[in-house]
Amino acid sequence: MKKNIKYTLTWTVLTAGLYFVLFFLYNTGKINIFTDAVIANIGINIVLAVSLNLIIGFGGQFSLGHAGFMAIGAYATAILTSKSPSFGSFVISMLIGMILSGVIALVVGIPTLRLKGDYLAIATLGVSEIIRIFIINFSDLTNGPSGIFGLTQYSNWQIIFVVMVLTIVFISNYMNSSYGRKTLSVREDEIAAEAMGVNTTRFKVLAFVIGGMFASVGGSLYASYQQSVFPSDFTFMKSIDILIIVVFGGIGSTTGAVVSAVVLGFINMYLQELGSLRMIFYALAIILIMIFKPSGLLGSKELSMKKLFQRFNRKGGDSNATTNR
Repeated sequence: MKKNIKYTLTWTVLTAGLYFVLFFLYNTGKINIFTDAVIANIGINIVLAVSLNLIIGFGGQFSLGHAGFMAIGAYATAILTSKSPSFGSFVISMLIGMILSGVIALVVGIPTLRLKGDYLAIATLGVSEIIRIFIINFSDLTNGPSGIFGLTQYSNWQIIFVVMVLTIVFISNYMNSSYGRKTLSVREDEIAAEAMGVNTTRFKVLAFVIGGMFASVGGSLYASYQQSVFPSDFTFMKSIDILIIVVFGGIGSTTGAVVSAVVLGFINMYLQELGSLRMIFYALAIILIMIFKPSGLLGSKELSMKKLFQRFNRKGGDSNATTNR
């Protein structure tokens, strides 16, 4: 009990500290428009990566349909806030997007999650493309390929930060609950889990639904921050981008997904000056890191502040010992 309180208190202090550092930097004009965009995109990518990690890393289901659920949230926000521009409409649109994504994930998940491996990936990719094509063709509501633009921005860095923290807290608490442990048992050994009385289909679908709902939240934040949405924003490559963040951080690690989104976000920022060569160096950076860390930055482990401090103390002790010699 004391260990859990100490763990929660440590991360609460660190989160609050990060918020106040950002608040100070923004208020003193240290952060320009470009850096603000990088920080906002990192926050949105964390929401998307943590939710996909629930499906792939903890649920053990290989999904390529995250961009589709993101599109639902983005268009729900774009349509509602363009017709009724207010912060209340933004919040309502986010909830509507979550409900729609949850229902679609449930309807799609029940039949498709009986599939495994490549078949499941193809099925979820197909669903994502169906959603995108529906958006293109339902032009009376979505404005088709031309997209929706001129939206009022409601998701500033503070809103994105709060939603990001709530997403991490919710999914972390879910994984530490009995539902989360049953989800992990399905990932580790589905046959053994069934033998122990776990309804494997139920927990696979539940992880898929929750992941899809939070992907929709990421889409809502994206639409409001960018102040425009287009069907081309939610292609197959968007799902791959989110998948790269999850794999790079370590499949099955929530903090790994967070660290990965931050690292890749800043790598991308510093490579902007290279122009068309940016993506080549970006890809090379990912390849090199994956060669030296094939299981991702954190593997399936979570970032532990206690172990981090112990490692620094050990290094400090070693250097002192070397000096004394």
